[in-house]
Amino acid sequence: MTDHIRVTYRIETPGSIEAMAQKIAADQSTGTFTELPGETEALKARYAARVERIEPLPDADRPGFPSDAPGPFHRADVTVAWPLDAIGTDIAALMTITVGGVYAARGLTGVRVMDFDLPPAFACHPGPQFGIAGSRRLMGVPEGPMIASIIKPSLGLSPEDTAQVVQTLCEAGVDFIKDDEKLMSPGYSPLSARVDAIMPVIQRHADRTGKKVMYAFGISSADPDRMMRDHDHVVAHGGNAAVVNINSVGHGGMAFLRKRSALCLHAHRNGWDILTRHPALGMEFRAYQKIWRLLGVDQFQINGIQAKYWEPDDSFVRSFHDVMTPIFSDADRPLPVVCSGQWGGQAVETYRRTGQTLDLMYLGGGGIHGHPGGPAAGVRAIRRAWQAAADGETLRDAARDSPDLAASLAKWGRDDDR
Repeated sequence: MTDHIRVTYRIETPGSIEAMAQKIAADQSTGTFTELPGETEALKARYAARVERIEPLPDADRPGFPSDAPGPFHRADVTVAWPLDAIGTDIAALMTITVGGVYAARGLTGVRVMDFDLPPAFACHPGPQFGIAGSRRLMGVPEGPMIASIIKPSLGLSPEDTAQVVQTLCEAGVDFIKDDEKLMSPGYSPLSARVDAIMPVIQRHADRTGKKVMYAFGISSADPDRMMRDHDHVVAHGGNAAVVNINSVGHGGMAFLRKRSALCLHAHRNGWDILTRHPALGMEFRAYQKIWRLLGVDQFQINGIQAKYWEPDDSFVRSFHDVMTPIFSDADRPLPVVCSGQWGGQAVETYRRTGQTLDLMYLGGGGIHGHPGGPAAGVRAIRRAWQAAADGETLRDAARDSPDLAASLAKWGRDDDR
């Protein structure tokens, strides 16, 4: 059946899995805690959610949530299906009905949204405006990884100081530069002043070299009108990209922006960790990223191998494959952005574990700015590392003809890299 919305939950309870699954289906559709005179069989047949699948998982000895109930705690992946007519295609309705109330159910010691399986009617949402192909076109990178960097220090630079960093990075040979996600429009660097200082640097570099480096400005705001004013200022001065803190602007803010946007929208998912760090709670990235892709994300930051944050490598690999898997067509795939402590030493393993694709942005902050030979050497080292990955070389072998990569390995490498 293609006219149903299916959501898979990983649930845990000291009671009956089957009873809990039925309770979720009832509470999140036509039912409540007692029988209702208006809940006829005809109404339930048309609008009630149904449990379609229960896949048992091993019991847990300890509860995911604090609980005085004795174990064992039974676990299962449960798929519940709603008729499309009961929800429609509105994202707020989808999140309210299938997600919002589930966490409040009594008797659960764990619940996590694992996936959404959405019918073709959800293709009504715009999806990426640029995605992988458009990002390549705007950056002038028809093949190979797109090498990117971030303004560092993250906070505190004036617009003029930031422009000097931009010039250094352009001359170093990057394809893309972004504001740090923490930088939006503070008093010491208002967005408009930053645009006015940076875009002439970008344009002069383009006039001299023929390459226009993509710069993504941090335009996030809880006020959609302000966000659009900042968007318009970027566009008016020749910019072509923006950083959007998707959890901070929300689904409605993202929909408002995408509907009017002329910019390539680079999504930073800060705050996602709140949803996912506890394995018995929250939402799997597989489910989370589908919603933002439908709303119009063009580029999606997803951490990386040996990231500086908590996320394990296996989680990054799953995230990479998630964003590269079409929802309805290849056009709804955003560009995966590999980031978080990347310096080139992770290139070979990243290439191997992500399906040997070069359709990615490789984002280095400290790995470029902090290279012993300076930012240009940092960029050269990363490019040589990715060449090694694509050619099947080891980093150690590649470093023999690349002093820049050798210096990176000496500074940041593990013993088996050197």
